[in-house]
Amino acid sequence: MEKLPKDKKIILFDGVCNLCDSAVQLIIKHDKKDMFRFVALQSDLGQRVIKHLGIDTQKTDSIILYQPGFAYFYKSEAALEITKDLGGIFYFVSLFSILPVSFNNSIYDYIARNRYKWYGKKDNCMIPTPELQDKFLV
Repeated sequence: MEKLPKDKKIILFDGVCNLCDSAVQLIIKHDKKDMFRFVALQSDLGQRVIKHLGIDTQKTDSIILYQPGFAYFYKSEAALEITKDLGGIFYFVSLFSILPVSFNNSIYDYIARNRYKWYGKKDNCMIPTPELQDKFLV
């Protein structure tokens, strides 16, 4: 994983999920400190990162936040860590981190299980515009 930027936080996301795509677009829009880079879970790099971290794909299939050389988070913990870094109004969402992880994950899992039914699914991973290409790792 030597090619991953050490000074950025890597968000691995479901590249065919419309909800996940909207979340990535929201994060990009509010990432004023340019902290995040993105990798689709379905990509070769996404699969290599998952293997490197030793993550059981049975435990998560929609979001992982990886801070190279530091830690990784998945499910609700990943979402809450991301909101902390975005700041502003998103800080209030991060207050859910005071609740038990099991409670937050049960809500997260319910949404994740239904995300394709509620928001739809693409046939292919999103292709970033030329302006956003630097934010996506391949």
